Amino acid sequence: MLKWRIMMYSSNRVVLLASAAVAVTAVFGAFGCGKPQQLRAEYRAGDPVKTGALTYTVLESSWKSQLDAFPAPRVPDRNFLLIHVLVTNSGGTEVSAPSLKLENTSGDTFGESDNGAGVDQWLGLLRRLSPAQSADGWILFDVPTNAYKLRLSDGAFEGEKVAYVSIPLSIPDKP
Repeated sequence: MLKWRIMMYSSNRVVLLASAAVAVTAVFGAFGCGKPQQLRAEYRAGDPVKTGALTYTVLESSWKSQLDAFPAPRVPDRNFLLIHVLVTNSGGTEVSAPSLKLENTSGDTFGESDNGAGVDQWLGLLRRLSPAQSADGWILFDVPTNAYKLRLSDGAFEGEKVAYVSIPLSIPDKP
């Protein structure tokens, strides 16, 4: 009888541990611990790129060694890269377009500049779009001269959809 109780206790413990492992796996899976869903390997400027409710089109890019700002020209730490973007909310509810990032060939990432001084038609950082609304403007990065991929995202916490637009290397303008 004692042997049967020990075996029953052991089997209940195994079932309990297995149940706990399944529950922990389900919880981590539910909170989006997986990788973002990449939509296509890479797009080029001019291609419309849909990530969830947002559709992005990179219209052009331009390197600058300085920006005309008041009262004096604005000089970058490295080089300014301006990217002209059109973003449209093709969904049925208001959404926020997230800030964008650049990724170089080594995998280093760089965020947008939070200062748009000297940038005509700066898109800004707070981008709320109503259904069918578009925003057209320039985003600014201060980055080393290199080839990049612009990381586009739908901004979702769970099941994020991302895509990349190739930004080829070019020589910055001289002041």
